[in-house]
Amino acid sequence: MRILLISLIAAVCGTAIGAVSALWMGGLLSGGLRIGDSIKVDDWSSDWSIGSEAANPYVRARIARVGLLALRKEEAVYFNRAVDDEGRALTEACTYRVSAGALPAEWWSITLYDRDSRLPMNTDGALSFDATDAADLGDAGDWSFTISPAKGTGPKRQWVSSKAADVFDLTLRLYLPTDALLDDPAAALRPPRIERLSCEGGV
Repeated sequence: MRILLISLIAAVCGTAIGAVSALWMGGLLSGGLRIGDSIKVDDWSSDWSIGSEAANPYVRARIARVGLLALRKEEAVYFNRAVDDEGRALTEACTYRVSAGALPAEWWSITLYDRDSRLPMNTDGALSFDATDAADLGDAGDWSFTISPAKGTGPKRQWVSSKAADVFDLTLRLYLPTDALLDDPAAALRPPRIERLSCEGGV
């Protein structure tokens, strides 16, 4: 009887520990722990195991939950950023200028997501800026766009709407990345800057 009781307690405890650790590492509890090949370039972060055979079960679970249709690394790599150049959280209450030059990929895009990793619920039709926009605006090697809850006076293609986003982050997708980027992202990537221009009630 005693052995049966001990076995039952061990089974319950093992199940509980396994469930909690899976939820935590999968990002379902307080953001969770990332266990992979994490890298950071100027506050743009990525997990270099995403899209590779090196991805462990926790990384795969996280991508299945928040990463829509993650591609193989040779097809696309992903970077996320949730703070401006001064390390302050990105928020709908402020206006930002995002700028950079040429990026080491055939094509790229930057998309705004809310705190739940979803597109904000607005009808502005302006949640992303990409390489085609940069080229059409005149210089793919020197581009910028504005993030704000309401469109300013500039071209719509140069505006990303943060309306209804509250606190948000940006995802940089680099499609068909160069070999140099895959081999050494910190050396090959000069990621976009995010400058906070103004906020409700002042900077």
